[in-house]
Amino acid sequence: MLSAQSVKLACVLPKVSSLGAAGARLKHTLPELPYEYSALEPVISNEIMQIHHQKHHQTYVNNLNATEEKLAEAMKNNDVAQVISLQPALKFNGGGHINHSIFWQVLSPKGGGSPSGDLLELIKRDYGSFDKMKDMLTQASVGVQGSGWGWLGFNQLNGRLRILTCANQDPLQPTTGFIPLFGIDVWEHAYYLQYKNVRPDYVKAIFDVANWEEVGNRLAQARLDA
Repeated sequence: MLSAQSVKLACVLPKVSSLGAAGARLKHTLPELPYEYSALEPVISNEIMQIHHQKHHQTYVNNLNATEEKLAEAMKNNDVAQVISLQPALKFNGGGHINHSIFWQVLSPKGGGSPSGDLLELIKRDYGSFDKMKDMLTQASVGVQGSGWGWLGFNQLNGRLRILTCANQDPLQPTTGFIPLFGIDVWEHAYYLQYKNVRPDYVKAIFDVANWEEVGNRLAQARLDA
């Protein structure tokens, strides 16, 4: 049996591998990228993409699986203290898996430009123009203290967009209730090898590979699920 936090994570994490044996726990797996590691160059280098995906994201997946195994054992033994002590690791590694799985999808070598359709209309309604929204998301992402994420989120209750930031690997939906549409990873591992300590250059450049079609699809799905 998993905690309520684990149930929330299960609802938003990517598909996991099939059961290995009857009753065996499902394990999370590293999702494949929808493009080659070099496909986002020159915005994001081949080296960064390989390390970011194969090392950092894989580590979140490994640690999430290990944490859930410990959690299942603690629940089996009715060890409430252990269940509580595992929550930070579950949030951090589960959040890292959720966030990166979204991140790879909202980037594309065919991205950039401007959104269209309903997404653009909502951006204009809530921010005046796409450029204003982009400026505000840029400022918010650059302004994250330490490590974290900048997000364009959707409020299913009132149908409005909102720019938010999350510290570390806090996942947007489980911690704020907003549906993540587009995220910018501002951990140093996402850009330091290429942009050094100049985070603003990285954040500005990432819009050149933003997959607005996928962001629009995420908005449409969020509306259907509301």
